[in-house]
Amino acid sequence: MLFNSISFAIFLPIVFILYWFILNKSLKIQNILVLIASYFFYGLWDWRFLFLIFASTLIDFIVGIQLDKNAENYKIKKIWLWVSVIFNIGLLGFFKYYNFFADSFVEMFQLFGYSIKSTWTLNIILPVGISFYTFQTMSYSLDIYYKRIKPTTDFLSFATFVAFFPQLVAGPIERASDLLGQITNKRLFNQAQIIQGLKLILWGLFKKMVIADALAPIVDDIFANYGTYPASTLILGVTLFSFQVYGDFSGYSDIAIGTSKLFGIELMSNFKFPNFSRNVAEYWQRWHISLSTWFRHYIYIPLGGSREGKLKAIRNISIIFLVSGFWHGANWTFVFWGAFHALAFIPVFLLGRNAIYKDNVVAQNSWFPSLVELGQLILTFIIVTFSRIFFRSESLTDAFGYISRIGSNFTYVPYHHPLGYRMTDYFVLLILFVIYEFRMRRDERSPFNFKNRYIRFAAYTLVIFTILLFYDSGFDRSFIYFQF
Repeated sequence: MLFNSISFAIFLPIVFILYWFILNKSLKIQNILVLIASYFFYGLWDWRFLFLIFASTLIDFIVGIQLDKNAENYKIKKIWLWVSVIFNIGLLGFFKYYNFFADSFVEMFQLFGYSIKSTWTLNIILPVGISFYTFQTMSYSLDIYYKRIKPTTDFLSFATFVAFFPQLVAGPIERASDLLGQITNKRLFNQAQIIQGLKLILWGLFKKMVIADALAPIVDDIFANYGTYPASTLILGVTLFSFQVYGDFSGYSDIAIGTSKLFGIELMSNFKFPNFSRNVAEYWQRWHISLSTWFRHYIYIPLGGSREGKLKAIRNISIIFLVSGFWHGANWTFVFWGAFHALAFIPVFLLGRNAIYKDNVVAQNSWFPSLVELGQLILTFIIVTFSRIFFRSESLTDAFGYISRIGSNFTYVPYHHPLGYRMTDYFVLLILFVIYEFRMRRDERSPFNFKNRYIRFAAYTLVIFTILLFYDSGFDRSFIYFQF
C-alpha cells in the first residue's frame, strides 16, 4: 500500500478511529490492532513476504533473550549475536545480492578469457523494505549485546516494533531504545501532536506528488536518452533528479513521521534540509539521518572510529561509505557512488571541518546566507548532484557515458518537456519550493508554521489544491527508496 494512494486515504482513518475511539481501553489491544494493520499494509504488496518479517522478528526476539541470559558468558553470547547477524545479512544477501554476485562471478572469468554460462541466477523478487527492517531488528540484538538496552519479553510489542507500518517500508530505521519503549508504554491522545502529524503528512504528500512525481518524467526521459541530448540538458536532468529524489524520500519520511504522530508515537528526524549543507560532512548529517546514524553506531565506532589515528579513520570512513553505497542496491553504480562520497568526505575530515556545522544551520541569525555560505551551499550541491549520476544510471557504462557526454558536447539547447508542458512552470515551482524550505530550515517538523490563521488556511488550501492538480492515477507513484 502506498502512502500516496486512495487505499491508504481509506485505511489510515479507519485504523485511527479504531485505535483512539474504540480500542483505546487496552494498550495490548491497541498494539494488536497496529500489528494487524501493519501486516495488512505490507501484505498488500505480496503476502508471502510477511513470513520473512515474522521470521526476522522471531529470530531476533529469541536472540535478545538469549543474549541477556548469557550476558556473562562471552563465547555463548557471541554465538547468539552471530545467529542474528548471519540470519539478517543472509536474508538480505540472498534476496538483494545473490544475482549480483552470480553475474559478477561470471563477468570476472570473462575478463580472463573464460566463457561461463550464467546459469546460477534466479528469478528473485526483492521484498519491499527488506533493507530497512533487517537493519532495525539486527540493531536490537546489537544493542543488547553491547548492554545498551535490556531485551523485552513481550513478543507482541517487539513484533509491533519491527513491523510498525508508518516506517516499515522505507524508514526511518529506528532503534529499540527509541521506538520499542514507546510501543510498550500507554499512549495518550494529544490533539497538538495529531495536528502536527497531519501537517507533516500534507507537506510530505506535496513533496512527493508535486515535486518528485512532476519531475520524474523529465528525469526518466533525459537519463534514458542521454546520448541524444546536449550537455545543458544532461546537467538539467541530474539537477532535477536531485530535487526528485529529495522530494520523494524526504516526502516519505515526513508522511511516516506524521502518521506515527497520529498514534502517539514519535519517530526520529530523517532529513534536516540537506540541500542547505555547507560541506559534504554536513550533508550526511542532514540526509537519511537514520541510516548514517546506524552505520556510525554499528560499523564506524566498533571499527575504532577516529580514535586510532588518521589512517585508520580514513579506512573506517571509506568502509562505511562503500557499505552505504552497496546497501542502496546490487549494482556497481552504487559502489562508485559510495566511493565518490568517501573521496569528497575525507578532505573535509582531514581539515577538521566534519563537525563544525553540527549544531547550527546556514544563516543561523540572518534572513539570508553570507556570500561565503552561499558559495559553500552551491559547491556542496554541485558535488552531491554530480554523484547522483552514478546513483541514477542503470550501469557504470551509462554513468560514464553521461559524464563523457557532458564534457564533450557542452552546448545549450532548450529542453522540451516529454509531455509538452511548459518548463518555465517547473522552474518557478522549484524556486518557490527552495525559498519556502529555506524559511523552514530551523525546524524540519513545522511546515505551515504561520502565526496568522488566515495565512495558514490559505497555505493548506493552496497545497491541497496543488496536490489534486498534479495527481495522476495513471502514473507509477511508487517511492524511489522502495527498491532499496
